[in-house]
Formats: sequence, structure tokens, C-alpha cells
Amino acid sequence: MSLTALGAGIAALGCIGAGVGIGIATAKATDAVARQPEAEGKIRTTLILGAALAEATAIYSLVTAILIIFVLGK
Repeated sequence: MSLTALGAGIAALGCIGAGVGIGIATAKATDAVARQPEAEGKIRTTLILGAALAEATAIYSLVTAILIIFVLGK
């Protein structure tokens, strides 16, 4: 069981990466809107699309971790 938990923990590291990526993207988008307020609509659209793609990788990591626990843990 200990190696299964270790594998699930390693798989869940993708969630941390997605969180850091979304945080950096949000910081850059905020900076961009502060510099060019007239481009806010385009920046927001691009930010939401990027955040959704980054969040998808976090969900894949979570599903992988859950599969490792419940399928390989038996």
C-alpha cells in the first residue's frame, strides 16, 4: 500500500503545477490590463481559455491519482 500512496502522491503533483501556472497567468493578465485597459476583453478571453486548459491537466492528474489508489491499490 505504501508504494501505491507514493505513486498517487507523485501523480497529484500535476495539480500543484496547474495551480502555479494559473497563478502566474493571472498575475501576467493583471499586469497586462494595468498597462492596456482597452485590451481587457481580449486579455480576459485568453486568460479564461488558458486557465481552463491548465485546470484540465490538474483534473487529469487527480483522476490518475485516484485510479492508482483504487485500481492498483487492491
